Amino acid sequence: MKISSSLRSTFIAILIPTVYAIVLRLFFGIRYWEDIFATMTISFLFCLPTIVGALTVYFSKPEKAQKIPYRILAPWVPIILFFFITIFISLEGWACWIMILPLFLVASSLGGLLGGYLKTRKQNNKLQISFLVLLPFLLAPIESLIDNIPGTYKAYTCIDIHAPAEKIWSNVTRVREIPAEQDKGFLTSFLGFPRPVKAELNYEGVGAYREARFTNGLVFHETVKEYADQQKMVFAIKAYPYEIPSTTMDEHVVIGGKFFDVLNGTYELQPLGKDHYRLHLYSHFKLSTHFNFYASWWASWIMKDIQQNILQVEKQRAEKN
Repeated sequence: MKISSSLRSTFIAILIPTVYAIVLRLFFGIRYWEDIFATMTISFLFCLPTIVGALTVYFSKPEKAQKIPYRILAPWVPIILFFFITIFISLEGWACWIMILPLFLVASSLGGLLGGYLKTRKQNNKLQISFLVLLPFLLAPIESLIDNIPGTYKAYTCIDIHAPAEKIWSNVTRVREIPAEQDKGFLTSFLGFPRPVKAELNYEGVGAYREARFTNGLVFHETVKEYADQQKMVFAIKAYPYEIPSTTMDEHVVIGGKFFDVLNGTYELQPLGKDHYRLHLYSHFKLSTHFNFYASWWASWIMKDIQQNILQVEKQRAEKN
């Protein structure tokens, strides 16, 4: 049975970029030279989807490459295929992919526009395409010479509670075990992150130790740095990566790891009226990547989701008769 010219062209336009993406991912994932070629770099995360998009359109039929909608949307096919292949063979985790997918889709569309431009030019563009394919290998050694610039960010949440201050505060200092049905963390649940289980303060005052436990072995070790009863509690937070099982979180987003760490948290109880209070909870976290401008959005959303989830549990328990 003969394969039509159009079908063969479509197959090539999808296969070549997908294979290129997998090869690049495998190459940049080799531990031996991770100091030069690493996945958490602009050379990989921005170049890969752009080049995939350019190759998809460049290897398409000319009549397709001339259409702007095709240039924008066709590159999504090999990107999504790459998505499922890397998850299936455990190259990447679900959470990591969901966070990077919007960036990949946008970058691949820009690459598709570039590929369409090269395809429709009358002159021979094989040299330009060859240079584009090699670009990550040329940029990565240069990028490796640039140190990550750590950035500190704040995640702020609050909730209004109708209950006496002492009742609210007792649920702040000691959070009893949280059943799965009380967990309302949508984003963290969707990403497969550990959910909060319980938190216990050994005594109330500066220097006290609070252990916040999450599912799958994640533990936040918290030390109280500032304390005012029923008013404010500031605590330093430390998570030790060696305590966290490797199956708990993707290595790129593990808390306390190379790229992401939580530094401290603060509870403040603000009176609004008789037995009416606003409970504030905010934290500071650190990112160390070359693309903090993008990673900080996701980290902030995740931290806010965790905090709001804990606040709603404390509100529910404090208001319970």
